[in-house]
Amino acid sequence: MVQLGKEDLFPIGMGTWHMGDSPSKRNQEIEALRYGLENGIEVIDTAEMYGEGNSEALIGEAIQDVKREGMYLISKFYPFHAQEPELERALEHSLQLLGTDYLDLYLLHWKSSTPLEETIQSLERYVKDGRIRSWGVSNFDIKDMKEMWKIVGGKNCAANQVLYNVASRGIEYDLLPWQRKKSLPVIAYSPIAQGDTRGDNIIDNNVLQEIANQHHATVFQIMLAWTIRHGDVLSIPQSSDKKHIQENIDATSIQLSEEEMQLIDAEFPAPIRKMPLDII
Repeated sequence: MVQLGKEDLFPIGMGTWHMGDSPSKRNQEIEALRYGLENGIEVIDTAEMYGEGNSEALIGEAIQDVKREGMYLISKFYPFHAQEPELERALEHSLQLLGTDYLDLYLLHWKSSTPLEETIQSLERYVKDGRIRSWGVSNFDIKDMKEMWKIVGGKNCAANQVLYNVASRGIEYDLLPWQRKKSLPVIAYSPIAQGDTRGDNIIDNNVLQEIANQHHATVFQIMLAWTIRHGDVLSIPQSSDKKHIQENIDATSIQLSEEEMQLIDAEFPAPIRKMPLDII
């Protein structure tokens, strides 16, 4: 389990980027989301940007008959909606599409030109009135996080969602250690390099394929197991069919050995200097 705020959550969630965009896949995607919820996954991650509301609407349909307390819903708002009255309108629109009265976590999708103090004041107000349970940020690097920590209310940030996978380890140099010291969870998007130009090369990597064979698993499952190996990262792969959802669930049972970790480190070295924050 991964602790996110006061919640202990299954370490694999369901990302929904590009889901809801294709009418021909709608039923399959809804079945996948419901399957995940029925089999132990709690977190569904979305954003108003995903299909300009298509993803949120899909999720709203998928969860309409599911007990709300059994889910942890995350959505994200555009940086150009980070001030009032746009922010409140964005929140209300997301709640309407999702068919819920509240979000468990509401994230600023990336840094905005709006003063962060102003955005935090609004988010804190939404926490008080119950429309969100907590708030956080996405795609914030170490400098951004340190600046936010000095702002009144900034320490109430519940998470930072960033790109993290075996081929994108830059956050391990400074951001991830800093967040660990602050007990601030990382939510890893693109944990299996989806949407990443390096994705195909990673899948074909001989070391990962050999480790996968040893565990009777897929390379994707090894990559997922790697991201959650320390127990303090929530990983949110996008999966639009039940088979892949089950594979993601099964990945939580994979324990990588010290030797296997060393092989992965040799193939995909940890950073030895500050790296620009990867964003896709």
